[in-house]
Amino acid sequence: FKSWESLLGIPVKLPPQLEELSPNKMTELAEQCGVPTKALKDALKGDDADAIRNLLYRYAECIDAADFDGVAALFEHGAVAAPGMKEPARGVAAVAHLYRSSSRVHEDGTLRTHHLVLNPIVEIDAAAGTATSRSRYVALQATPKLPLQPIIAGRYRDRFERAGGGWRFTFREIQIDLVGNLSEHLRFDL
Repeated sequence: FKSWESLLGIPVKLPPQLEELSPNKMTELAEQCGVPTKALKDALKGDDADAIRNLLYRYAECIDAADFDGVAALFEHGAVAAPGMKEPARGVAAVAHLYRSSSRVHEDGTLRTHHLVLNPIVEIDAAAGTATSRSRYVALQATPKLPLQPIIAGRYRDRFERAGGGWRFTFREIQIDLVGNLSEHLRFDL
């Protein structure tokens, strides 16, 4: 939701306090005033979907930088599950440990990877304050020992909840579909 004007397609001048209403309150007021709420809800949903996609991309950014504390912060109220794990890693300490113990950090302090998150499909239940996302990932890597190449591809199945005016991860399931040379990426064999 950018503005009432962009939503309705007509000039609208509202007091600043109305511009800053929560999405639920905006929808309620719109219904009372006869504003086309489907358009309003679609616009609000778009911003929520953008916020959720940003969480997907932030995860990739943190992984590539070997910022395991940043990854863990994304799952402060969530968990990560991957093939071969007996139990999901839950909370900051467990998620940070998962990535620190499994990822090979190189001399430049990064994983020397580029994780690409592709085709995210975000579904939002605004009334429940929850959302899901299905996306695909491909990780590219190049090191002094490994020429640039895709090393792994798969799918993320994510769940989110609205909290504190934003969105946060509650669960990530990592699925592995294609495996290349992971010798420079992981500290173990798949």
